[in-house]
Amino acid sequence: MKKRPFGVTLLAILAAFAALLAFWHALQLMGWAPFSIGDIQFFRPSANILGALMWVLLAAIYIWLVRRLWNVDPQGWMFLVLISILNLIMAGISIIGNSSFQAMLPSIVFNGLILIYCLLPGTKDAFGTA
Repeated sequence: MKKRPFGVTLLAILAAFAALLAFWHALQLMGWAPFSIGDIQFFRPSANILGALMWVLLAAIYIWLVRRLWNVDPQGWMFLVLISILNLIMAGISIIGNSSFQAMLPSIVFNGLILIYCLLPGTKDAFGTA
């Protein structure tokens, strides 16, 4: 096992947090956890099983990614680069569609920073991909 730099550990922790958020969204779509808009909370009257399954799949992908990043596996680095590029593309498509730039800005900044950090020479050296 290679020595894990602090930044790689931070990426793994952030991916674990993303897995928890994805699982929470799955619970919301099943109607088991509340949605909130400001101070108002409400439950879905019917379950969206397909949406919930997609969020569970995303949570499983993030859990796999955490394991790969924690072990400093080059597959984890490559997948993180690909998923952050995909998220940036999806945010751009959302802006072209019906979402506002302000709504997509956190996703753009977060995924942009992850992509920049992944492409730094030190990070590539840590994963042995330089």
